Amino acid sequence: MRKSEVTPIEPTEAIDVWNDVPVDPAVTRPTTPRPEVIAPEYDIDGLMTDFPTATELERFVFDQTGLVLTLKGRANKLKYQVAMDVLNGLEVNPIYIGTDNPYLERADLIPVEAMKEPAPRDPSLPAPDQVQNNFVSRFMAHPDPDFRAQDRKVDCLFRKYKNGMISYEVMGPLDQRPHGEKMDKFGRMRPEIIRWVDPRTGEQVIVRKDGTLTPVGRNIRAVMQTMRINNSNWWDTWIDREFVNVEGGELRNPWALDADTE
Repeated sequence: MRKSEVTPIEPTEAIDVWNDVPVDPAVTRPTTPRPEVIAPEYDIDGLMTDFPTATELERFVFDQTGLVLTLKGRANKLKYQVAMDVLNGLEVNPIYIGTDNPYLERADLIPVEAMKEPAPRDPSLPAPDQVQNNFVSRFMAHPDPDFRAQDRKVDCLFRKYKNGMISYEVMGPLDQRPHGEKMDKFGRMRPEIIRWVDPRTGEQVIVRKDGTLTPVGRNIRAVMQTMRINNSNWWDTWIDREFVNVEGGELRNPWALDADTE
C-alpha cells in the first residue's frame, strides 16, 4: 500500500510544547522577575543599643566594611546616621572617613618627634643658577658621635660658583633612634619617644668670595685633601675645579679650527 504524501504546514504561531498556552514569537528568552526591595539591614536604634560609644561603633563598622570612620566628638544622631549609611552601602561625606585603625590606642603607640626643617641657605651665596660645578661625596663622617663610632657616613653635596665661592650641604640620610624608657600598661619596657637623627645642614659656605675659608670649611677641605686620586686629591680634582671661560668662536663652534669662524 502506497503511503500518502504529507506536506508540512508552517505554524502560524509559536507553540509551547510543554504547555497549552501559545507563546509570543517575539519573546526569545524568559525575563527574570525583579527582586523585592529589602529593608535596610541596620538601623539607628539597633546601633545605639549595641554600640553605645564611638570607639565601639567605629570598630564594628571597620569589622563589617573595612572602612575607618572618624566619629568621636560628633553629634550622636550624626555619627549613628553616618555609621548606618556606611553599613547599608550608601556613600558618605569623605570628611567622615579616616585612616587610623580603630583598634590602635594612641596611648599605646610610641610617639615620634616632629622632624625639623634644616638650616636656611646662607644668604651670602650666589643665586643657584651661578653654580659652576657640583660634586657629591658619600664618604664624609657622620656628625652624630654614635653613628660616627659605627663608621656611618653622610651624603654631602659640594657646589662651586662662578665667583669662586664653594659651599657644602649635608643631604642625609635620616634615621630614627629610640630615646628614654617607660613601662606600658602590659608591664613591658618601651622607648619613651622616637627622635630623628637628622644631619641635614642646608647649604653653607666653605670658601668665601674673598677666598678665605670658614672654620667648618677648613676642616672639610682638610678631609677632602686626604682622599687621594692619582697624583692629586678630591678637593682639587672634584670640588675646587678650575674652568676656563672661552669667549672665542671655539666656544660657539668647537669644530671650527679658526677662532673667528662661526
